Parts: sequence; C-alpha cells; structure tokens
Amino acid sequence: MVLIFAFSTTLRAEWVGDVRPMMGTEVSVHLWHDNIETGAQLVEDVFVEVKRIDRLMSTYIEDSKISDINRLAADEPVVAGGELFELIRRALDISVLTHAAFDITYDSVGRYDDFKNGQQHDEATATAGRELIDYRFVVLNQAAGTVSFRERGVRINLDGIANGYIVERGIDILRTRGVEHAIVTAGGDTRLLGDRRGRPWMAGIRDPRNEGQVAISVPLVDKAISTSGDYELYFEEDGVRYHHILQPDTGESAGGVHSASVFGPDAVLTDAVSTAVFVLGVDQGLRLIATLPDYESIVIDDAGRVFYSDGLQQPEAQTLQP
Repeated sequence: MVLIFAFSTTLRAEWVGDVRPMMGTEVSVHLWHDNIETGAQLVEDVFVEVKRIDRLMSTYIEDSKISDINRLAADEPVVAGGELFELIRRALDISVLTHAAFDITYDSVGRYDDFKNGQQHDEATATAGRELIDYRFVVLNQAAGTVSFRERGVRINLDGIANGYIVERGIDILRTRGVEHAIVTAGGDTRLLGDRRGRPWMAGIRDPRNEGQVAISVPLVDKAISTSGDYELYFEEDGVRYHHILQPDTGESAGGVHSASVFGPDAVLTDAVSTAVFVLGVDQGLRLIATLPDYESIVIDDAGRVFYSDGLQQPEAQTLQP
C-alpha cells in the first residue's frame, strides 16, 4: 500500500517533520508549528507512540501482546489489555460489516508467506489453513478483557487495521497539543489534520503499474485516506502476481483489482475498508462504500480502469496505461 503526498520544495521553516523506517514500512510525520523546537519535539512524541503500538501489536515481535494471544488463546483466554482488546473488537465488527471480506484471521494462512523473498504457502497449507480463516473463531470476553480462539491453529494479524490506528493516534496527540495542520502517514495509510494553511492537501493515488507515477490526485482537508494495492508486497511467478492481500474464503491472493483507495473521517475504518473493497472487487466494493456515510472510494481494476463511488464527481471514464 503506497500513497504519495508531495510537499513543495519551498515550504517555510515552520514545517517540521521526519520520515523513518518503522513497522516494516515508512512512517512520516509533518506539522506546522510556530516554534521549531516545540514542533520537533511533537514529531518525536508521535514516533515514540508508533514504537509503543508496534511493540504491542506486531506479530514479528516475539513478546508482543498479540504474539502472546496467538500462542496461547487456543488453550486459554488471554488478557489483551484495554487498547488491544478494543482494536480487535473493532476489527471483528468490521468483519461483520464487510461480510468477512476483512478478516484478521487471514494470518492462519498468511503467516506462511514471505512475499519479499518470493515464497508463498503450498496448496496443502492453503487447504488446511483456509478452514481456520473465520473471524467467528475469535471470542472476546468484554467483562474479563480476554481473547480466546475456538480452534487450534487460528492466528490473528492486525496489519490491515493497525497502520490506520497508528496514524489516527498520531493526529490525536498533535491535536491535543494545539497543532492545527499536520499529516501522519504509515505505508498506504494517511491522516490529515486541517489543511495546508489555506490550501487542501493533495493526495496522490499511485499508478499501480508505474512506480513513482501518480494516477489520480484528490484534494482533501481533515480526512483519512488509505490505499490497498497489489504492488507493495508481491512476487511474480510464471506470469502470475502473488501478493499479500488474501481472499479470506480461499487463502489466496485476491484478484480483479490493482488498488482500492478509501477516504473518510477515521483512518481505522479507511484502512480496514480499503482492504475489504479490494477483496470484494469493483461492484461489491463500491456497494459497500455506498452504505457508509462520509466515506468514498476510488478503485483501479486489473484492466487499469478507474471507478469512483457515487459521492464523488466523476471525470470522464479513464483507463491507465500499462
């Protein structure tokens, strides 16, 4: 998931920011502040929060709380802690909303994939694992704050929602400290605070088959935008592209769409729903968006055709060049 935001090279000194490799992607924080030193400290505060959340929610960290859940929840209920419990609960609610197109148990199969090194699970793994991809296997006990699994072998992964949570938390920190103009980005998920001092932010949706090229630019103010694409984690073999966005009912890479972008007021929802729209495809995905007030979507299918949700003013039909 890659989303491009271009800053002018003539930005004044009061724009303060940094970009760092974190969480297997790049996290960037930029804000406007009258005091450069104060602004720099606020940027650092956001990065500290990103690191804290990563230690809580990363499946790549052995002693993270989510790793504890994946190890133990099939044997006994695991106390998740309020923050993680609430995000898992929200993820399960979104699974219901999307008719399981978004499902954090995808990692029951996805855990065996290494797209960076051109490795994907074999057919036997997919056959066994797809039976374990079902959000209903995750049981929450609100009173006790615990998570348990109904089946052994179930594994959850919050990658499809955690980046949205991170950028939303970053903006919350800045807003409470009096910042009025900021942008926090993690991979393909971005949360905007206010505007660019009198002008809208221009969100550039990447051309999924031409790296570094912008397919569509969208002016946004005080919004979140997330893009799910088949071009970030993938490899190709015998002319077939295998990527990290899995179809929950098969455990295989979803097809039919190159990218799905969703924007609205909450980055947690845009992050998860962009994945769901990608999985559902153009028709069902845009029907889902039509049920969500204040959310819109732009989808690029596997023929390079661009589709817009009903609430957007659509330009003339366009097809991207391969």
